[in-house]
Amino acid sequence: MSVQGRERADGATCDLSVVVPAFNEAESLPELVERIAAAAASRGLDWEAWIIDDGSTDDTFAVTERLARGDPRVHGLAFGRNFGKAAALAAGFNAARGAVVVTMDADLQDDPAEIPALLDKLDEGYDLVSGWKQKRKDSLVKNQTSRVFNWFTGRMCGLRLHDFNCGLKAYRREVTQRVRLYGDMHRYVPALAHLDGFRVAELPVRHAARKYGRTKYGMARFVNGFLDLLTVYFLHAKRTSPLHFFGRLGLVCLAVGGAISLYFMVWWLMGNGLRVRPMLVLGLVLMVMALQFVSLGLIAEMIVAGRRPETEYRVSRRV
Repeated sequence: MSVQGRERADGATCDLSVVVPAFNEAESLPELVERIAAAAASRGLDWEAWIIDDGSTDDTFAVTERLARGDPRVHGLAFGRNFGKAAALAAGFNAARGAVVVTMDADLQDDPAEIPALLDKLDEGYDLVSGWKQKRKDSLVKNQTSRVFNWFTGRMCGLRLHDFNCGLKAYRREVTQRVRLYGDMHRYVPALAHLDGFRVAELPVRHAARKYGRTKYGMARFVNGFLDLLTVYFLHAKRTSPLHFFGRLGLVCLAVGGAISLYFMVWWLMGNGLRVRPMLVLGLVLMVMALQFVSLGLIAEMIVAGRRPETEYRVSRRV
């Protein structure tokens, strides 16, 4: 079924919303909007574009205002300071009124001409289609670190994608209304959707070299990304039972600490004297940590039991 043929629900008033987080991307916006309009026109789509100015220090919002005056389908939001891409996407998702939402970066490295192919993939029955930049136009270091990041994220979340962090994605409206974004969680939208029961697919897309400005990402994003991955893993993959997560850590500590303590107990029963040894102290510390992990898991269970809604699942079919 085509995008135009879908029944609009949950407040959708147009076929397609394009959400574009932008931070100091004033030079690229006019060309980007022109190419979005051309891609939507190729399918006859009723569309809108939301440009989210994430605290830019250049003329990004002034350019957005000029574009909005020239085309009523273009809208903009501006943050008072830089809150990050996840916050920009969350604001865009909240403002978007399309039955389908497409996200892309503002730097022209994502090609709006790929939008029809993403929509076709959605029509195969998927809820989210993530782009896969097969031939990345980035530095060698960025390419290799991204490869490690994608492998590790896939192993942790149970969703095997080649490129979790591609900015070019297409979502059914239901996904954007359900997924909560904060911190640097924008990297894990496919994993979050997968863990909530949505069908996720991947589609190879073109990736262009940056035309204007310079990249906004630094090495700190890798540390933040790893910490956010732990958050995703715990709050989503293990949210049904925090005790399972903390209990396993406690059992590991108990097993190692118990083995060390048992060794020294046997050593003492054989008539040997005990002295304060680093390994003996380590064994005792691990057993105390085991007790703390189990206690933490029980406390988390009580918190989750008090706040858990009646249903945490998504019904995918109804008759």
